[in-house]
Amino acid sequence: MSNLAIADDLFFTRAGLERPRIERIVGDALKGADDGELFLEYVQSEQLVFDDGKLKSASFDTSQGFGLRSIAGETTGYAHASTLDEAAIRRAAQTVRSVSAGHGGTMAEPPRGTNRLYYSDANPILPLPFEQKVKLLSDIDAYARGRDPRVKQVSVSLSASWQVVQVLRADGLRVADVRPLVRLNVSVVAQDGDRMEAGGTGSGGRVDYKRLIDPAHWQREADEALRQALVNLDSVDAPAGELPVVLGSGWSGILWHEAVGHGLEGDFHRKKTSVFTKLMNEQIAAPGVTVIDNGTMGDRRGSLSIDDEGTPTERTVLIEDGKLVGLMQDRMNARLMGVRPTGNGRRQSHAYQPLPRMTNTIMLGGNASPVDIIGSVKRGLYAVNFGGGQVDITSGKFVFSCTEAYMIENGKIGPAVKGATLIGSGADALKKIRMIGNDMSLDPGIGTCGKDGQGVPVGVGQPTLLIESLTVGGTAA
Repeated sequence: MSNLAIADDLFFTRAGLERPRIERIVGDALKGADDGELFLEYVQSEQLVFDDGKLKSASFDTSQGFGLRSIAGETTGYAHASTLDEAAIRRAAQTVRSVSAGHGGTMAEPPRGTNRLYYSDANPILPLPFEQKVKLLSDIDAYARGRDPRVKQVSVSLSASWQVVQVLRADGLRVADVRPLVRLNVSVVAQDGDRMEAGGTGSGGRVDYKRLIDPAHWQREADEALRQALVNLDSVDAPAGELPVVLGSGWSGILWHEAVGHGLEGDFHRKKTSVFTKLMNEQIAAPGVTVIDNGTMGDRRGSLSIDDEGTPTERTVLIEDGKLVGLMQDRMNARLMGVRPTGNGRRQSHAYQPLPRMTNTIMLGGNASPVDIIGSVKRGLYAVNFGGGQVDITSGKFVFSCTEAYMIENGKIGPAVKGATLIGSGADALKKIRMIGNDMSLDPGIGTCGKDGQGVPVGVGQPTLLIESLTVGGTAA
C-alpha cells in the first residue's frame, strides 16, 4: 500500500470520516486565508525499561487526532482535538474561520511533491513479540554485568513508534507520510572503591528492530557504555580557563545544532531575534566551514519524506565555505519573507502548530587528519561526548557539559577529565575553527530537539574540529 492509501484507511475507512465532506469543511474554514491545512495523525508507540535486574516498566499507547490551522498575514488560528470525528472538525473550523474573516487573502501555492520515500512504512512494533523484547533487555543487562566486576548498575530501554500523518489543504492537495522510529539506550554505573561513575550510549533511526536486536550490535552498545563508565572512573578534575578545544566527530555536532542551527531557522530571522540576523551572504564562519540541513538521508532519525505541512524535505545549504547562504523555512515564515519553504515545518504532534525546525544538521568534512589536528595542540581539551546544554538564541551564547573529555598534552591525548563545560558564543566559535577533519560522521540516532515546548527527533554530524580557543569551565586551577 502507498503512504496515502495507508493514511486513507486509518483516517477515513476505519475512523468513519467521509473524505469529500471533510474536504468541504476544510475549504470553507480556510476561505480568505493565506495558507492553512488539516493535519491528521495516528500514532502507536511503546517503551520498555529494564533496570536493577528486572523489567521496571512497559507501556503501549495508541493516539490519534487532528489540528486545523488558518493563517491570515502573521495571524494564526489553530484548533485541535484528540479525536477523529466530523463534529469535532466542524467545531474546529468555526474557531479558525474567524482569523480569515474579511481578510481576502489568496491561498499560497501548494507544495510540489517528489514521491521520494526515505524509510520503510513498516510498523516496527508489531513483528517482534513482547517476550522477545523483554529477553533482549535481560540479555543486555546480563552481558554488561558480566563484562567487568566493577559494574554495579545497568539500565536498558527499548522504544519504538509508528506515526501516520496526512495533510489536507483547501486547494485539494492531499499528502501522507508513514514514519517508523526505534531507539535503544544502555547506561552503566561502575564502582571502584568509593568512587562511582556512569557511562551511556544509544542508537536508533527510522528502521525496524532488526538491527538493534542483532547481538553484534547491542553488545557493541553495552561495551561502549561500559567503556565510558570505566574512563570516567580514572578521570581527573577538568581545567578552567581559555583553551584550544578539539571536538570529536559525530555526536559533537549537537553543539552546532544548538549554538548555531537554531539561529538559522526562519522565524528567528523574520523576527530579527537571531544573532545572525542581517548577515545573509556575509562571512560568519572560518573558510572551509560548510553546514547543511538534510532531511533526505535514508533511515536517519531526523529524516522526513515530507514535513508536517506537506512540503518535501531537501538538502539545504546553510553555510558554504564560511558564508551564510541559506535558512531553514516553514511555509508561513517563508511566505512572509518572500522566499520558498525548505521542508522544515515540523510539529511534535497534532496538538501543536508547525515551526521551522532542523532535521539532520551536519558540518561537512575537510582535509585534515584527526591525528594531525590533535598533534597541533600543545595543551587543550579533547571533547568527545556531550550531555545537556543551554543556548541563548538572541546572543548565541552557550554552555555545554562534556560527558567524555580528555586533556591534550604536547599533541597527545592525556588523562580523562570530569566536570568540563564549554562556554562561548556560536558566532565566535564558528570564526575560530582552524582545522577541519576528514572523518565526518553522524550521530548514532538518539537526538531530540526542543523548541517552544515541542520535541522532535533530529540528527547531527560533524568531523573532528579544532577551535582555536573556548572558555572551559572546570574545577582544577
